[in-house]
Amino acid sequence: MELESICFSSDCRSRGLFDQIADKWSAMVLAILSARPHRFNVIRRRLEGVSQKALTQCLRRLERNGLVNRRVISLSPVAVEYEITPLGRSLQKPLGALHQWTLDNLAEVDAARETFDDRQSDDAFGGVQVGNRTD
Repeated sequence: MELESICFSSDCRSRGLFDQIADKWSAMVLAILSARPHRFNVIRRRLEGVSQKALTQCLRRLERNGLVNRRVISLSPVAVEYEITPLGRSLQKPLGALHQWTLDNLAEVDAARETFDDRQSDDAFGGVQVGNRTD
């Protein structure tokens, strides 16, 4: 992909969509919905740490972008169920590849983090400033 064909402008529509697809919860919500439709509270229980507000906003963005459908079930009380759309399913392969990359490279990333943190700790406590290292 040529650099000119990649849009980094803040008003680029593709950047906005990418931001919504790649946000903190969207990929996980789509993964949860990949097997079958679920109600809001089931999704929330499966996503440890998500707030009701954050999940509601995420589901609304996914619905607006055509990646999930929201269906009202007329029970007493009324229930809402979310289901992945064919467009949402088309993201499963690339998101699955990204997830596999994280699993495959987690040890290397952990090692890099540890090296970075050790270096930051040395800089903070050893009086050595970044850029003036004398290792």
